[in-house]
Amino acid sequence: MYGGRTIGVVVPAYNEAGFVGEVLETIPDYVDRVYAVDDRSRDRTWLEITDRATRLNRDAAADRGRGALVANDAAFERRIVPIRHGRNRGVGAAITTGYRRAVADGIDVTAVMAGDGQMDPAYLPALLDPIVDGEADYAKGNRLTDGAYRAEMPRFRLVGNAILTLLTRIASGYWRIGDPQNGYAAISRRALDALDLDAVYDRYGYPNDLLARCNAAGLRVADVPIPARYGDEESSIAYATYVPTVSALLVRTFVRRLARRYPLRERHPVSLSYALGAFALGGSALEGVRWVLGRRSRAGGRGSVALGRAAFLAIAGTALLALAARLEKRLNAYLEVRK
Repeated sequence: MYGGRTIGVVVPAYNEAGFVGEVLETIPDYVDRVYAVDDRSRDRTWLEITDRATRLNRDAAADRGRGALVANDAAFERRIVPIRHGRNRGVGAAITTGYRRAVADGIDVTAVMAGDGQMDPAYLPALLDPIVDGEADYAKGNRLTDGAYRAEMPRFRLVGNAILTLLTRIASGYWRIGDPQNGYAAISRRALDALDLDAVYDRYGYPNDLLARCNAAGLRVADVPIPARYGDEESSIAYATYVPTVSALLVRTFVRRLARRYPLRERHPVSLSYALGAFALGGSALEGVRWVLGRRSRAGGRGSVALGRAAFLAIAGTALLALAARLEKRLNAYLEVRK
């Protein structure tokens, strides 16, 4: 237990043989239960999980049998629970599988630590504290708040992360969060009960989608500075397809969040302002096309009118979108916790 709360950790793993075993061994003793979820790996990941779980569970049982003081809750027969998907479903699906088991076990706070060893267990308390102290419902790591932390991140990841940070801020409504791709996070049982885990995106865009769902549910999110840690592991993310795919996901997420939150939970003109702004920019694009076609047909007068309309609609649309963003920043400020 930690701070009087039961703690669970989900360890999603896909082709992490040589890494996931060490992750399981280094999870702090105060964690009550560990859900090691193999997303149908093609290497020896599952064997490594089961072998290490068998030994660690046996050692924990022996300690309890000798009456030794243990930090984790002895009410659980097994501390490490190996779980294997029947088919590869994606990292998001692996995490939600662990979340469901944590909810079924009545765990108070559940964290995520990837099976590749990039998440330093020494920083787990920094994620747990905002939730245990009642300040937040969901806490996530942020590698971008400190210059020294950013320097440890490969340049190509830093650029892609900066782009997705801006897009995720717009899509999620959390305008002060950063590093949305950071999967090192912790979430309360209350938050898990409020979310539809079956609907959460099941692949690498999972943390971006989850943030938007947290906002729609009115959950408080804490951004916690945590340094990056890279070793010999190899990322399976193909950034050439990852960034466009997640960007398209964020557009859908943005529309869904506005539709669910403001008409259903709150009466506020944010959605209307966003819609009018998008409509105006769309009209500006159409008028721009008319202007181009007018020039080709030498209809100069009509072309000038179309150009004027395009400029007016572009200015009006940009102003409306900026107003909506400003309103959301103020409206959602109470849901953001900076550490």
